Amino acid sequence: MPKSPKKHLDTRQPLVVDTTKLPRQPGATRALQRVVPAPADLGLELISVPVGSDLELDLTLTSVSEGVYVSGNVRGSLTGECGRCLDEITEPFDVSVAELFAYEDSTTEETTDEDEVGRMQGDLLDLEPVVRDAVVLTLPANPICRPDCPGLCTECGARLADLPADHSHEDVDPRWAALRNLSSNEE
Repeated sequence: MPKSPKKHLDTRQPLVVDTTKLPRQPGATRALQRVVPAPADLGLELISVPVGSDLELDLTLTSVSEGVYVSGNVRGSLTGECGRCLDEITEPFDVSVAELFAYEDSTTEETTDEDEVGRMQGDLLDLEPVVRDAVVLTLPANPICRPDCPGLCTECGARLADLPADHSHEDVDPRWAALRNLSSNEE
């Protein structure tokens, strides 16, 4: 089965890394520390990393016999809204990354499926899929502003945290509403 065509990596892209200065001797390491703009669609419906905001990469590139092992942390900030009260959420994140990028024509490339391990193109590797997986997989599907967030009133939609403790709505069956008016007129 022929492999799908690869997109060519562009070294001008912030998450594309050139490893030419990393010797291809197992155990050789290089530190990679850079601040890059966040790519689009880095998040979920209610919470995400704002496009273009700073992502801090603090990574170590290690030569291994089959390729380059990338490990370290990615830091940045998330924005979104609380799934209970719809208040804005802004909070930092710090996630770990660990990924093997196989050299072209290595045994790993031959023995694994295309989506199981990262692939190098010459001396270039693309960190965007690794960063995306690390960040998005740690995000809550239903973020909350605080653990005890009471949410919104189901009747009026006001934030319960802003309402008095005895806040309630009279639930009158519309079929009996006319009788209620009748009793208040007789007084």
